[in-house]
Amino acid sequence: MADAQDPANNLPAGYVPPRIWTWEQPSGGQFANINRPVSGATHEKALPVGRHPIQLYSLGTPNGQKVTILLEELLAAGHAGAEYDAWKINIGEGDQFGSGFVEINPNSKIPAMVDHSADPAIRVFESGAILVYLAEKFGAFLPTDPAKRAATMSWLMWQMGSAPFLGGGFGHFFVYAPYKIEYAINRYAMEVKRQLHVLDTHLARNRYMAGDDYTIADMAIWPWYGGVARGDAYAGAAEFLNAAEYTHFNRWAAEVAAREPVQRGRLVNRGTGPEDQRVPERHAAADIDAVRARMQG
Repeated sequence: MADAQDPANNLPAGYVPPRIWTWEQPSGGQFANINRPVSGATHEKALPVGRHPIQLYSLGTPNGQKVTILLEELLAAGHAGAEYDAWKINIGEGDQFGSGFVEINPNSKIPAMVDHSADPAIRVFESGAILVYLAEKFGAFLPTDPAKRAATMSWLMWQMGSAPFLGGGFGHFFVYAPYKIEYAINRYAMEVKRQLHVLDTHLARNRYMAGDDYTIADMAIWPWYGGVARGDAYAGAAEFLNAAEYTHFNRWAAEVAAREPVQRGRLVNRGTGPEDQRVPERHAAADIDAVRARMQG
């Protein structure tokens, strides 16, 4: 039996990690052009500011969808102050490394938001932080009951900690890595299956993540894991992971997907999918209405 520590068994064969790692070549497969081991701005670029107090700088990835879904839910619930401008940050072109964006989010990740209704304006980054900020600002989708609030926050934090295994782990090695690595795919497939079972078991006893109340926890989890249920996250992943076997999870995913604000929020700042099903920028409800009309017509 070959020695597991023999460098000949490594990938690539003969690879031995150096004592000190240095950045000598791009890495990251499809996203190699935006990955680097340092932070900070690469160029000067001011961010645009629209007419609404809430200015969102984002992209329609699962993390971006969380925020636009909440904003659309708030508007549907009658919170007129949640009107917003959503500006597309093209991460493939490095918009997140512009000086204006880095000033809001030193971590150079979408989404980032500025609330100009305060003086001075309040800057918020990290999708979970934005969800909590908006829920508290408008007093909606975050229960005030201590037990229900704790459940909501617990599941929100679960999503923030778990989704990297789905996206950066499984999704990367299953779809985006420059070549298939059986060990990596098996490792992360096992973890995602475990997470789906966690959700399925919980949702067998609860309508939503925090019980009977639809909250920001559902809005955070659905864009990531609902994509697996729908089959549009990571081509072939739904079948590969046998997502259909998680019946309670799929019931919840379908119920959330049927909500009008969820369908609206998914369209905002989209960078993939059919061109006529995207709302690159959102400055008024009519921007989404026009795309929805085309989709339904």
